[in-house]
Amino acid sequence: MKICSLLPSATEVIALLGLSDELVGISHECDYPPSVKNVPVMVEPMIPAHGLSSADIDRQVRRLVASGQRLYRLNDHLLRHAQPDLIISQDLCHVCAVTPDQLHDALRSMPRQPIVLTLNPTTVHDMIDDVVRIGDAAGRSAEGHRLATQLRDRLDAIRNRTQGLSHHPRVVCLEWLSPFYIAGHWVPEMVQLAGGQDVLAQPGSPSRIVTWDEVLAAAPDLLIVMPCGFSIEQTRTELLQLIQQPGQWRLPPALAEQTYLVDASSYFSRPGPRLIDGIELLAAILHPSDHDTIHASKACRLGLLSTHQQP
Repeated sequence: MKICSLLPSATEVIALLGLSDELVGISHECDYPPSVKNVPVMVEPMIPAHGLSSADIDRQVRRLVASGQRLYRLNDHLLRHAQPDLIISQDLCHVCAVTPDQLHDALRSMPRQPIVLTLNPTTVHDMIDDVVRIGDAAGRSAEGHRLATQLRDRLDAIRNRTQGLSHHPRVVCLEWLSPFYIAGHWVPEMVQLAGGQDVLAQPGSPSRIVTWDEVLAAAPDLLIVMPCGFSIEQTRTELLQLIQQPGQWRLPPALAEQTYLVDASSYFSRPGPRLIDGIELLAAILHPSDHDTIHASKACRLGLLSTHQQP
């Protein structure tokens, strides 16, 4: 079967099902696992993928949306040439990937219509259900069910660790830095499963803009900074710039010591199997023990960065 995956999360599932060699097309964001790096890229962003701040990206997205322009370019020629049997797309976030309308327009010119699987997960459990759906659509039903069972078993192990805890730290997760967005959809559920309480969002709810005053008024014990699609280094660079600006990021010292930067692109932004890794990471942050070692590539504490704040 020839498969075109326009979602990084779905591409990860396809690879875990042992189908990397059957991929004939991916999106520009499909960078994991390494086995997919040579697959033709069929989607390109209209906004440069690197070198822009959160504020710059927000301005450009708003400008394109206001003018009726698309945020991504789908290479119709490559898609027709690949002649996929299955295309995996999404209808959750039109800022994150090609829209169903764009895909529909491209399919109209194809002589043979492929199967189109559209995903719309808003919770961790939706993501696991989608693993089964992808397996069924790709002709690997048994493997899909097996992978879903493994993910559920890992969730159960986390629950067994956290359900008896008497303390559930108050948590705020920031999904964007300028403007401030709190993380929604599956992230509040991840916090809950990790033994915390998200004090500004409910599981399954969309992300939304908040003010910094709202964040401080929520009195979180921990602040998790996870700009959508950002690595830790990208987040660190932008935070240093924000902290050095007057009036920005006036973190109380106690909260500054409990502010963590995490690898959002790998473990939080994409609704794929590595969300379970993200929950395990959150559990280690919220409830540290001698048995948990948090690798610097996954998360780091803001710590001394707060000393650069302007008075």
